[in-house]
Amino acid sequence: MKRALAILGVLALATTACSGSGGGNVPGTSGGQGQVTVRWSTWGSAEDLKLYEKFTDDFHKRHPGIRLKLESVADYEDYHPKLLAQLTSKTAPDVFFVGDDNIGKFVSAGVVTPLNDQLSGPESKSKPEDFFEGIYGGAKLEGKIYGVPNDTNPEVLWFDKQALKDAGITEDPAALHEAKQWTMAKYLEMNAKLKAAGKAGSIFWNWYGSTYSMINGFGGKVWDGGKFVATTDAKSRQALQTLAKGYQDKTFLSADTLPDSNGPSTQFLKHKVGFYAGGRWVIDSLKKGGELDNYDIVPFPSQTGEPMAGAVAASYLSINKDTKLPKEAFTFLTEFVGKDGQLLRLKGGGAVPSVKGAEQVVLEDKYPAHAQTFLDVRDTGFANYAEEVSVPGLTAAINEHLMKVWTGKVGFDEGMTELQKLVESKLG
Repeated sequence: MKRALAILGVLALATTACSGSGGGNVPGTSGGQGQVTVRWSTWGSAEDLKLYEKFTDDFHKRHPGIRLKLESVADYEDYHPKLLAQLTSKTAPDVFFVGDDNIGKFVSAGVVTPLNDQLSGPESKSKPEDFFEGIYGGAKLEGKIYGVPNDTNPEVLWFDKQALKDAGITEDPAALHEAKQWTMAKYLEMNAKLKAAGKAGSIFWNWYGSTYSMINGFGGKVWDGGKFVATTDAKSRQALQTLAKGYQDKTFLSADTLPDSNGPSTQFLKHKVGFYAGGRWVIDSLKKGGELDNYDIVPFPSQTGEPMAGAVAASYLSINKDTKLPKEAFTFLTEFVGKDGQLLRLKGGGAVPSVKGAEQVVLEDKYPAHAQTFLDVRDTGFANYAEEVSVPGLTAAINEHLMKVWTGKVGFDEGMTELQKLVESKLG
C-alpha cells in the first residue's frame, strides 16, 4: 500500500498543474466579465501543487474566459471516497483525477463522460490514438474511453553497478537486454550471487506492478478470459512461489515492511541491494545522495530474453457526467493531457509522458544511460487489468493477502487456495 501511495503521489505531483487561482466561483457563474470557472480535483499537498503553476498561468492567458479552480485532497487514500461522495450529492468538480486502481468503479457507476467523440473532434489536442493502448487500463471499456492517461510511470529494474561488482557480477543487465540475453534465469542467478555476497538481490514494493511483471517474466498470466488464473496457471504459480521463497530467505526485500530509517532508497544508495523495482521517480532519491553514474535501468526480464509487456502505473483525467460546462471542461482536459501540456507540466519531474511526441521530457537529460527503456516499457506495457480494477478494493485485497504469503504467515499452497477464493468471492 505504501508503494501505491508513493507512486500515485508522484503521478499527482507530476501532473497537478493548476494553482486554483479561479477563486471560489461556482461552475457556470461569472469569475469576472464573461468568465466561467472549471473546478477540478486531484490529490497532493499544497507545496507539491505550487510546483506546477506554469500550466495554469499559460492556460489563463490563452483562455481568458475560463478560470481553473483546483480542489485538492492531501492524501490519496482519502481522495476517492470524498470524490464519490461529491458525485452522489451532485457537488463534484467538473474534471477530476482517478487512480488506476479506482477508475473501474467510476466507469461502472456511470459518473464519468464517454470521451471518444470529443477526443476525435476538431477541438481535440489529444486524439485517442495519441496514447498507447495498454495504458488505458480500466479507463476504456468496450471501446469507450472514460478517462485519459495524464502521464505514466513504467515499472523497471534499477540496478546498482557497484553492488553487482561487489558480488562478483561482471555482466551488465542493460547490455544483456540489448543483446536479447536478459532472461529470468540470468536475473535470478544475479540475485543469488548478491545474496551470497551478503546483500539483498532485489527490493520490490508490494503492488501489482512488480508482482505482475514477475508473472509475465515467467511467461504466466494473471487474467484470462475474465478469470483470475494467477494461482492456477503453472508459470504464474512458479513466479509467485519464487517471490515467496525469495522474500522469506531475504533474497528479496519488501519495501513496504522496511523501517523508515533504513528504507529502500537508503539501502540502494548504500549498495546493500543490487536491484530496486521502481519508476522514473527513483531519480529524485538518487540525486539526493547517490553517484548518478553508478545506476542504470533495465526492463523486467523474460523467459527468452525477448522484450515483454511490463506494468505501467497510470492515473486518468475524467469529466463529471453532470458537469454544466462540458465544452470548457473538455478544453481543460485535452490541453492538460495533450503534447504541449505534458511538455510544460512534466519537464524536470519524475513521470513519463503518456502522449506520443513528448519523449524529450525523458531523453533530454540523458539520464539514466538507458532512459529509452522507460519509453519502451510504456509503449508496450499495461496498466492494471480492466477485469481487476472494475471490482472495488480487489487490487488492495490481493496485495494484502499476498503480503501474508510473502511474510510466511500463510503457507504458499494454502495462500494460493485462499487467494483464489478471495478473488472469486469479490467477483461475485
